Amino acid sequence: MANEIMDLSFYNRIKEILSSARAKVYSAANFAMVEAYWEIGKSIVEKQGGNATAEYGAKLIEELSKQMTNDFGKGFTATNLKYMRQFYLAFPNRHALRDQLSWTHYRMIMKVEDVKAREFYVDECAKANWSTRQLERQINTFSYQRLLASRGNYDVVEDTTKREQAKTPEDVIRDPYVLEFLGLEQSASFYESDLEQALIDHLQKFLLELGRGFSFVGRQHRISFDNQHFYIDLVFYNYILKCFVLIDLKTGKLTHQDIGQMQMYVNYYTRELMNDGDNPPIGILLCADKNDSVVRYTLSEDNKQIFTSKYMLYLPTEEELQKEIDAERNALENNK
Repeated sequence: MANEIMDLSFYNRIKEILSSARAKVYSAANFAMVEAYWEIGKSIVEKQGGNATAEYGAKLIEELSKQMTNDFGKGFTATNLKYMRQFYLAFPNRHALRDQLSWTHYRMIMKVEDVKAREFYVDECAKANWSTRQLERQINTFSYQRLLASRGNYDVVEDTTKREQAKTPEDVIRDPYVLEFLGLEQSASFYESDLEQALIDHLQKFLLELGRGFSFVGRQHRISFDNQHFYIDLVFYNYILKCFVLIDLKTGKLTHQDIGQMQMYVNYYTRELMNDGDNPPIGILLCADKNDSVVRYTLSEDNKQIFTSKYMLYLPTEEELQKEIDAERNALENNK
């Protein structure tokens, strides 16, 4: 790196300037979102103040959700607005909010019922710069209660000195909460390698051209719960079968964790996204391992009867899917 024109210490100073600026951008974006959600929560509570019946409160949030979704896009579901209301109630003093904590941090801390415990986690999180993973670990291991039992011995609070890799601007852009707050669309290219992207491109086109009732719903389709985000490679709705078809591609060998994750996707769609008259969703796992293309169908356990001869007329067969994966992969490798 060092040469006659630019020595290493000079470059390190420039690098520190840019890194520091990027960190400020990340902090500012997150805290602006936190403050906005606090204000929204406060407004909801004040509006409900004189009409605090459960029915009125539910209707207010539903109507607000519809209007905000129309005006600002995703991120303002009734569930999320309830979180904002809860946020204000849990932290009624705006000046006590810390700019070191993100919305994900606060959503975790809101689940802590004890007021003193919440204050402890906010203070320690800000002081020790805990990541959301570290915070979750502290809450799940009852750090506050163990600290009280030890009469203030902070040695029982583990991992306070550990630091995880700093956030990069790319991480900020990919954060679903930040994207929703800014009204930006998530880009599938954030989550796919070149090989994955090419294979998914081909599979999307293949299924739509198959002519068996497939309608495209989304790509890298996100589902979220408990502050975790999951991305399904391809989601279709088959209007002949009247069901969602979820497809995940794995470029390595298929594992039991992959199968369990797809079962979770299927269960989520079954419980949260099925419409009246829909049949249970179908999950398809594709393994694009170079030496062994595997296709596995995953269904909710109580709906195995979905694979009747009628259904198989419209779903692509394992042989068809495997042929498409192998053909596209070979074409990609030959063009390298």
